[in-house]
Amino acid sequence: MAQTKKAQKERTKMHVKKGDTVQIISGKDKGKVGEIIRAIPEESQVVVQGVNIRTKHVKPQQEGESGRIITFEAPIHSSNVMHYSTKQNVASRICYTFTEAGKKVRMLKKTGEIIDK
Repeated sequence: MAQTKKAQKERTKMHVKKGDTVQIISGKDKGKVGEIIRAIPEESQVVVQGVNIRTKHVKPQQEGESGRIITFEAPIHSSNVMHYSTKQNVASRICYTFTEAGKKVRMLKKTGEIIDK
């Protein structure tokens, strides 16, 4: 029985979400800090603003239109990013805790700062 490409990839749970502030911990952009603008859980990848910038040369599509060069952020693996506290300027792992209201939230281990709104 032939499986589709979508069925072959297994969705993995990631430690980061869209909107989180992260620091790059490995690769050519090591040390940079940015916000996650897109998460791809099927491939366990994230797109971080201002990180892993790629250049693409685009041919003109219509007559009279000129070609152009566009730059965009390419995805990186989620294991190469770590949560970052902008208040204390430190990267940290996360843990899960409960608020007084009984809601489960994510918290930075080093600072005790709660990430979820």
